[in-house]
Amino acid sequence: MKFVHMADMHFDTSFTTLTNKSDLGDKRRLDQRIAFNKIIKFIKENEIQFLFIAGDFYEHEYIRQSTIDYINNLFKEIPNTHVFISPGNHDPFLKNSFYNKYNWNSNVHIFGPELSVVELEDVDVYGYGFDDFYYTNTELEDFKLANPNKINILVAHGTLNASNTLEKVYNPISEKLLKEKGFDYVALGHIHKLDYNTEPNQRIVYCGSTVSMGFDELGAHGILVGDLEKEELQIAFVPVDNCEFIIKEIDVTEMLDLDELASVINSIEFEENKYYKISIIGKRNFEIDLFKLKKLIINNNIIKIKDYTKMNYDLEKIMSENTLRGLFVKEIMNKMESNPEDREVLENALEIGFEILDK
Repeated sequence: MKFVHMADMHFDTSFTTLTNKSDLGDKRRLDQRIAFNKIIKFIKENEIQFLFIAGDFYEHEYIRQSTIDYINNLFKEIPNTHVFISPGNHDPFLKNSFYNKYNWNSNVHIFGPELSVVELEDVDVYGYGFDDFYYTNTELEDFKLANPNKINILVAHGTLNASNTLEKVYNPISEKLLKEKGFDYVALGHIHKLDYNTEPNQRIVYCGSTVSMGFDELGAHGILVGDLEKEELQIAFVPVDNCEFIIKEIDVTEMLDLDELASVINSIEFEENKYYKISIIGKRNFEIDLFKLKKLIINNNIIKIKDYTKMNYDLEKIMSENTLRGLFVKEIMNKMESNPEDREVLENALEIGFEILDK
């Protein structure tokens, strides 16, 4: 059987944390539609029998009727493909959700909060989904496959091997327990990082987010395409996101002023269809006014600039001064020596203190 595994598209999300550029959210929402169109085209061209969507397909808070119509019209283009959706924490199966009240095409099956199965000729597809923005009621402990000789699939949205309180409210799932249950493939969503080849014959798989949500999701994003038999699985990653997010570090230690920094940034060759974050690092010899710097940047692909620099002070020399600055540095340095675990906080205090004393 041939399948496509996708998750975490987050249709119609706001993308407000990316940048203050007002049109970027609109652009990324259009990218989502373009990516999904690619997926449907791929399914048609390759005669894919199953599409597994492992949650967070859309954003309950922001999703528009027009987007749901767009999605469903694309589902109509693949009538011979079985579509299985497991709602996640961003698109739970609520009473007023589109999962519950919308008339989806006949090839679409949406799992509710109770573990259930759709039995087909050679394949049994199991699944369950969130019925709220948090979910802890997994029913796998007492579960047994109805037909172990068939190909058995599980589609779910959740946290594998949850280790802390935060993770445990998003459908915690034991990897050991899943392996004991004997599924031939477990299509997971929720973790936005791709994870499908970390061990031999891996059958419990995260496909990652379909399109990147920002600078914490670098690299290519897309879908997993599989060809599954009872004893054999072939799986490959297929990128569908038009854009990538890239972080470039610029060290200002040897630079003399803001104009030089802007000139260095403007001289970089940036690739089209990629979004860039500039991380300014090193020890600065001048004030970095990000508002002014952004006005000097000519490349529109740079959507975020962050200043991670430290002031370039000769602390040993300042400590020898018989001044308030000297006494202040001595006090901070003594605390650093006696409390090395607080070094980062104390360095920040040093910076703030210098800014006040230098006025």
